[in-house]
Amino acid sequence: MKHRLDNRRLPLLWRTVFLLTVFVIISQVIIYAWVQRSVSGHFEQMDSEILTHAAFNLRRSINNVDAQTKSAAASKSQSLTGTNHLHSSQRDYDLKTVIANKNGALLSSDPTSFANDLPSDFSLPQLWQVYRDQQFTVEIKNRNYRAIIIEHQELLALIALPIDVHHHYLMHFNRQLSMILFAITLLLVSVAAFSVYWGFAPLATIVQKMKRINPERLDERITVSDMPLELRSLAQSYNSMMVKLESNFESLSRFSDNIAHELRTPIATLSTQTQVMLNKPRDGNEYIEQLHHQHDTLEQLSAMINNMLLLAKTQKGLSESQIGNVNTERLMTKLVDYYEMLAEDREITFEKSGEFVTVVGDEGLLQRLFANLLSNAIYYAASASTITVSATIITSGIGLDGSKEEALAAKQRLLKIVLTNRLDKPLEQSEAEKLFERFYRHDKTSSQHLGTGLGLSIVRAIAHAHKGKVNIAIKDEYYFEVTVELLMV
Repeated sequence: MKHRLDNRRLPLLWRTVFLLTVFVIISQVIIYAWVQRSVSGHFEQMDSEILTHAAFNLRRSINNVDAQTKSAAASKSQSLTGTNHLHSSQRDYDLKTVIANKNGALLSSDPTSFANDLPSDFSLPQLWQVYRDQQFTVEIKNRNYRAIIIEHQELLALIALPIDVHHHYLMHFNRQLSMILFAITLLLVSVAAFSVYWGFAPLATIVQKMKRINPERLDERITVSDMPLELRSLAQSYNSMMVKLESNFESLSRFSDNIAHELRTPIATLSTQTQVMLNKPRDGNEYIEQLHHQHDTLEQLSAMINNMLLLAKTQKGLSESQIGNVNTERLMTKLVDYYEMLAEDREITFEKSGEFVTVVGDEGLLQRLFANLLSNAIYYAASASTITVSATIITSGIGLDGSKEEALAAKQRLLKIVLTNRLDKPLEQSEAEKLFERFYRHDKTSSQHLGTGLGLSIVRAIAHAHKGKVNIAIKDEYYFEVTVELLMV
């Protein structure tokens, strides 16, 4: 088995040429067989017509001789000797004629020497018993003949047509046809190899682009218009892949820079505080106060790490054990009651409306999603304003992420929850979109919100894990609207 052809090791070019060669050879063999059969059939048909016509003429000649002869014995003798001059057309085709009686005694032959060529065991009555007016092939003195035997009263006549010339012609024709087909095969295989090589040449461009990929050259793209039609979809897919790769790499780079920056601050704070406390002996109260500061810093660091772990976990999607039915009415009521107490200091109120139905998902993760949204809503909302939470049932005609792969969600009923709050300061749509970025904080100077900048990143990750989606829209520059769509039961 180790000698078996491994297609994975055979270049695609040579595999294609090999298949084309096999196809061409099979086609040429079929053509060769068909032409040979056609030519042979043509010769057989022509020989058959010659013998049939000769047999008809011979019968007519014998009948004419019988009608003109008075004596039966004389008529037979004259018919035997008089048949030779009646076969001028037969001589044109080199026809041979042998006449014998029913006992097998030879009476006449044309030409006369043909009778001497017959084998010693030649018996015309025996051949007549076998073939009876049917054409057949026979070999006489190393020559091939196509023959027919006819009967007239007490006579048997053998008419033989030499077909050696046909055999020689077919051999010569087959030799020439084989050479022609071989030359055509070489030509077609060469043209096919060149065509395949020329057709695959644009792939070298893609190969060179891929070889040059590195973190500093992720902007390499293929000009789709320079590709043949068959490879344009491949070029477009390659460009799309590179766009996603570049975007993901930039996102990963930003995330790495941000996480290094975010972790550096609390760690540096802890290190500085520890060094200061160890610099000289201090009072016990100072140690306790410093430990409280370090505890707050550690809690902030722990919250950041937990959020990062949650992001990594939700990006993998939900397991079957996590999926269940979540009552959004009970969930939102509990969260609104909790955050109403936090919003009282700023005179912010909540208004909940719509039909909150049961959705599919993990209750803990959905609680975290809406908790983050309500927390951000309170943070960005203007004082003495109202945060509205509304729910409606909609029907989706495409996948939740807009892709064809999620078309199974077609005509799926969705729960659409919209949170709207009035802002204290105007906000542009472009700035609002950045809120989904990790570690991004719009208001960096405010001390009211000490988050890590991962809140909305977690919201989007949780929504995607539930095969849902979340969007932010700015209405009239002062109204911040977040829309969450989730699959219903």
